[in-house]
Amino acid sequence: MRRRLQVTYVTFLALVLLGLDIPLAITLAARNSQTMFIDRQGDTARFASLADPALRTGRTDLLEAELRQYDGMYHIAAAVVGRDGAQVLPSRDDLDINQPAVRERINAALSGRHTGLGEINWPWRTEPLVVAEPVGQGGDIIGAVVTISPSGPLHQLTWRTWGLLAALSLLVLLLGAAAAAPLARWMLRPVHELDTAAGSLAEGRFDNPVAASGPPELRHLTASFNAMADRIAALVGRQRSFVSYASHQLRTPLATLRLCVENLRPSVQADGVDDYEMVAEEIERMARMCDALLTYARAEATADDAEDMDAAAVADARVAIWGQAATRAGVLLKRTGLDSAPVRVASLALDQALDALISNAVKFAGRGAEVVVSVERTGNQWVDIHVVDNGPGMAEADLDRASEPFWRGGDNQNIDGSGLGVTIADALVSASGGRLDLMPAQPTGLHARVRLPATAVAPASVWRVNQ
Repeated sequence: MRRRLQVTYVTFLALVLLGLDIPLAITLAARNSQTMFIDRQGDTARFASLADPALRTGRTDLLEAELRQYDGMYHIAAAVVGRDGAQVLPSRDDLDINQPAVRERINAALSGRHTGLGEINWPWRTEPLVVAEPVGQGGDIIGAVVTISPSGPLHQLTWRTWGLLAALSLLVLLLGAAAAAPLARWMLRPVHELDTAAGSLAEGRFDNPVAASGPPELRHLTASFNAMADRIAALVGRQRSFVSYASHQLRTPLATLRLCVENLRPSVQADGVDDYEMVAEEIERMARMCDALLTYARAEATADDAEDMDAAAVADARVAIWGQAATRAGVLLKRTGLDSAPVRVASLALDQALDALISNAVKFAGRGAEVVVSVERTGNQWVDIHVVDNGPGMAEADLDRASEPFWRGGDNQNIDGSGLGVTIADALVSASGGRLDLMPAQPTGLHARVRLPATAVAPASVWRVNQ
């Protein structure tokens, strides 16, 4: 963005300079042409005043000598022509006054008219500057004087003037470009700081206030952002504190209640055993739910604990832990994929996420099903851990809702659990900068994919299949 701002600023400055330079260059060229024309017109008028008595008396020697001296000093040709337009006194022997531009000016002067500059003498044109003045008084025109000035000096002056103008404009443009960099930094520094703070906010870190700097509008935005961040931090902290406090407070009376119920066991009659077991199971379920709530509350605050670990080793350990439970449930649990896959993840986040996903897969896949835990690398940036089962799976419409707290599928309302397994896994993975995706497996079943940031390519990653 900084580069675009600098380019925009310099482009705008260049357009402004161009809009000023073009009219100024035209004005300077016109001024140079007008100055030279006025100077030549003065010389021509002086020769015309000298030519009047010389032509009337026939004593032209002195005038001819002055014309030649003028030509020799300034290299400007001059000539006196008679009433009939014929050349009478030339300043050089090879002077040709029959060129169209010269003849047009002479005819105008013989008719008694004083012609002006006409159009600007641009530096790329080769025509000389021709000035003609009538000789005579009143309406008695007895001839004309014409001067033919080479346009080279005028063109050189115009080019020098334009070059100086271009150099000054380039200098201004360079100064503007040099000033654009600190100006862009000053304007965009608050934006970058807000971006960094927003990233920290998204990761659950609320201790990074933005210092007010830059233009007044961005200062106001920074103050509003800091106020919003403080408010969000207070609300999130209050929410976490409430969940944690409530869960802790509930565990004590639940433990007391469970102990009291266990003490009542010897007094329970045969016809009350079913009710007793139902109450005991409900107390156990409530205790597990409190533990799940505590885990969920901690899951949103794990981003600061990120560390490097081997996702493949974690997957091996969780498959080994859940092997016996899968066998008791009649489910075949397999581990496939890479032997090593370093990732950046919060401490114990991957362990708990895989526990939740494998537990759900074993619980809901059904007897005779197969659950495969696979570790793969996606490019150099990501490591994917797949938990795929071939059970009944979930409906497409339920996949997006599976990570909602306490959500249960229509067919699973009576299955034991807190309804927070996928929610906790999603919170843990997201807090580590990763992503949890639930997709249908082919041909049947559920495919849960945990994608985490990779840290480095393992030097000896081996693809394997473990039964």
